[in-house]
Amino acid sequence: MDNLKSIVAKNITQLRIAKGMTQLELAEKLNYSDKAVSKWERGDSLPDITVLAQISEMFGVTLDYLIHTHKEADDSGMKLSAATKKKNHVFITGMSILLVWLVATLCFVILSVLPIDNRIQWLSFLYAVPVTTIVWLVFNSVWFNRHRNFLIISLLMWSSLAAIQLSFLLFGVPFWLIYLLGIPGQIIIFMWSRLRYKNTSARRGFFDKPDNKEKELY
Repeated sequence: MDNLKSIVAKNITQLRIAKGMTQLELAEKLNYSDKAVSKWERGDSLPDITVLAQISEMFGVTLDYLIHTHKEADDSGMKLSAATKKKNHVFITGMSILLVWLVATLCFVILSVLPIDNRIQWLSFLYAVPVTTIVWLVFNSVWFNRHRNFLIISLLMWSSLAAIQLSFLLFGVPFWLIYLLGIPGQIIIFMWSRLRYKNTSARRGFFDKPDNKEKELY
């Protein structure tokens, strides 16, 4: 049993590092505490079989892979694959954000040639900012550090308020009081970011599911 614990501990650690994840990030994806992950990686305990299945699916390996030893050569190939995936995620996120601005530019050009108020054309760039934060929020929730979501949500809120206020200002209507909505909104976001949950030593990220009870085999 001790040998099995050490094998599983080594494999989980290698897979996590190859994926570029911290113990806390892995714990969040599994809805466990980082202390539980630390125990698994030290070989102090074994994850439940259902958790092992989750881990194998998350890292794209078989359950059999987790309980057997492997050559060190396999690790370098795994790291390369994980690094490539991470780089691809960054590029995909960047291209998606650039696509938002491409659409905004296209709208600007179309509105510029139409016989309408030329102040309207600038709205395309104005509203591209909050749309950019929405795209960033979605990809960050799927691939990156979810704790950053609270910052992105704040940017989304303030950029949306600014877009609305500047829209009114373009037509000569001062609407500065709209920023007052951001004060309670920011307080709510801050308090939300400080929430603590049972069976975890750190807050969950945006879009996370509720925690399951911590189950371990000793």
